[in-house]
Amino acid sequence: MNTNKLHQTRISALDLAIVRDGGTASETFKNSVNLAQQLEKWGYHRFWLAEHHNMPGIASSATSILIAHIAAATKTLRIGSGGIMLPNHAPLIIAEQFGTLATLFPNRIDLGLGRAPGTDQFTASALRRDEHAAMEFPANVQELQLYLSEGNKNGRVRAIPGEGLNIPIWILGSSTDSAYLAASLGLPYAFASHFAPAQLHTAIAIYRNNFKPSTYLKEPYVIACVNVIAADTDKEAQRLATSFKKLFLGIITGNRQQLKEPVNPDEDFMDPMEEAALQQMIAYTFIGGPEKLKKELEQFLEHTKVDELMVASAIYEHQARLRSYEILAEIKKETL
Repeated sequence: MNTNKLHQTRISALDLAIVRDGGTASETFKNSVNLAQQLEKWGYHRFWLAEHHNMPGIASSATSILIAHIAAATKTLRIGSGGIMLPNHAPLIIAEQFGTLATLFPNRIDLGLGRAPGTDQFTASALRRDEHAAMEFPANVQELQLYLSEGNKNGRVRAIPGEGLNIPIWILGSSTDSAYLAASLGLPYAFASHFAPAQLHTAIAIYRNNFKPSTYLKEPYVIACVNVIAADTDKEAQRLATSFKKLFLGIITGNRQQLKEPVNPDEDFMDPMEEAALQQMIAYTFIGGPEKLKKELEQFLEHTKVDELMVASAIYEHQARLRSYEILAEIKKETL
């Protein structure tokens, strides 16, 4: 039964600042600005950027700087991190950075926090990341909360700017550990089902069942991130999706590359074992024209009952990526 949940659900975007094959970081940043401006017109709620390092195809390593750049080019869209990998940084530094962002762009900045390195082990070491940093993540989140609180005004260490600002903190996760943490702290929760689909339903259930209301949030609030490759026809969407599939296959095989041009989807560009591994990783990927997408996304929202849908769209051609997000906005606005 179609309950038109998509029409009722907030939609947002995750931009990985992907550098396409033959392109540059400068081109990527211009396209990210243009995308954010269009999403603002189309009624999207948030625009998040993710911290990654040592990846030729992703240019969002200096995440806070890029958030400022996007926020300065938009007016109403919420801009934030999806996320900042907190163990790579001292909590005080992030409090100061996001305190500065929230001062420059009041009531528009989100601070999403993750515990993974966002890179390989060698780069993590170069970032001066301690090997035990992930285990200290819960304590680091609470230290960050302290710096951003009004109650820390008499503290010996203070975040200025940052202290007393109402900056929403989100816990990001791709496993059940983060669900327990978000629930215990009474914070909103965003799950990375766009690349780690296996534990989505379990993590959401844990979060909702263990949620403790806080001064930040009275009831559980869940974002699920999914991949969407939309086009005017199913066939064209399948063609565009070959770029996305090659990108994720590179992650699986360790052969990370820039985003490649799309190819004929009927061509065999991966073997059956690669295909099987890829499908496990991208289970929550929606590829097609408007009718197919609407049906499949409605089913996803009905099954998960998430409060917000965040969409990542790795599409080689910028105009095609814009069209993909526009189609999603159009089918959201449709009424039964």
